[in-house]
Amino acid sequence: MSIRELLIALAMLPVMPVWAGDPIAGQQKSQPCQACHGPDGNQTVDPSYPKIGGQYEDYLVRAMLAYKNGERENAIMQGFMAPLSERDIRDLAAFYARQPRIIGDLRNAYRD
Repeated sequence: MSIRELLIALAMLPVMPVWAGDPIAGQQKSQPCQACHGPDGNQTVDPSYPKIGGQYEDYLVRAMLAYKNGERENAIMQGFMAPLSERDIRDLAAFYARQPRIIGDLRNAYRD
């Protein structure tokens, strides 16, 4: 096998991002989030709260980090994010990203 063929073969291997979180650990850390977003991130207590179940993992990480560092302003979210480590945030994002995405009212839910 030539070097070129080896490099092509290596490039085709699935790569797990080093920043990916642990969804099992995220579920264990999700209790505070459930108060507003529900157990799977789709059952919000207020229609103005976003449904986070099924969102892209990298988007959730960026949003939570933005609350943590003050780039996004929301007193409730900033309070919840303040004590979390980056690992905690990545784990939560991994958990919620793996939940079904439910669009619309739960009574007439459409699941992706």
